[in-house]
Amino acid sequence: MATGTIGWSGNVLLLPAGMLFPAFWAYAPSRSVAALVAAVHFLGASRGLPQGASIFFGSQYAIGIGLWFAASLVFVAVYSTLWSARSGWPRMLRYLIASVLMSLPPFGIMGWASPITAAGVLFPGWSWFGLAATAILMLMMTTSLWRIAVPVVAGCAAWSAAFWAEPNVIEGWTGLNTTFRYEGAGQHAGYEQQQETIAMVRKAAGQGAKVAVLPESALGLWTPTTERLWTDALSDLNLTVIGGAAVIQKSGYDTVMVEIAKSDTRILYRERVPVPVSMWQPWRRLTGDGGGANAYMFDNPVMQVAGYRAAPLICYEQLIIWPVLQSMAMNADIIVAIANGWWTGDTNITAIQRASVTAWAKLFDVPLVIAFNE
Repeated sequence: MATGTIGWSGNVLLLPAGMLFPAFWAYAPSRSVAALVAAVHFLGASRGLPQGASIFFGSQYAIGIGLWFAASLVFVAVYSTLWSARSGWPRMLRYLIASVLMSLPPFGIMGWASPITAAGVLFPGWSWFGLAATAILMLMMTTSLWRIAVPVVAGCAAWSAAFWAEPNVIEGWTGLNTTFRYEGAGQHAGYEQQQETIAMVRKAAGQGAKVAVLPESALGLWTPTTERLWTDALSDLNLTVIGGAAVIQKSGYDTVMVEIAKSDTRILYRERVPVPVSMWQPWRRLTGDGGGANAYMFDNPVMQVAGYRAAPLICYEQLIIWPVLQSMAMNADIIVAIANGWWTGDTNITAIQRASVTAWAKLFDVPLVIAFNE
């Protein structure tokens, strides 16, 4: 439980605590204990989910606890199924397979709490070599070589903490965080909120910003009326705005990033992985009902904006592995992370999101822009 609770506390420098999970899993005396190890690791890392779910759905806390346990089932099933009593390379290989499965769709859609996220803390700036080195240390943890891996992880973590610096920033880029409150799921930014956000953008432009990034949902429903409101408001500014919005489609809706530059607008990105259950509800397609958020699983991993190839990460995508790796494999040179955490309450969910994207930015040594509504 400590590997999940401490590693996913919201402090980026504590992510290496999760690296002990492979050792506890590997040395479990039975498959049932291995399943318990996986369960408490996942539940510890996602402990904010019961409160967040109860706020989002406006339901009793018990329903949030039910969703919390349900969310852990895929993680537990994969790691318990692949556990082996045989030590050495068979166990190492099985852990490798489990980790890969939990990093890629379909299982990777629920792939929270992966120790590989610590790569950016252990080996900042090492890029894919740092990712590989972290993977090797994870595999060593499943064998008697854990006696070597543990001090190496501890030493790298201590060294990184001693010389830690936040990710780079690009001059003229700014992320605008907001604190707008929503009454429940499905509520969108109204006229007054739009005007307040426009005032924030204009203030940022007056302070020298050239690119302003707004949180998820900041632009509300993206319609011709909303587009006209924003283009008219920014027509006199030499400024590019990137903001989150929702676009209604026949099959449901898309969560998107929109670029606004004077009189021109365009949709830069359509979310690859919306939050399962609360937003993305694929079973609706099977019943013919439609609705919910559309998922563009492997589409548009980078967006071209203001001369940069940006890795776009909206909310849930910041908690799993493959969206950011897909973007970085396409030579993204900046990470743009937006979220709307109105439903997270007093939990550390948004802090975990910040820690995760910070670790990835440090691993690949790229600038990071964050814009959250909290």
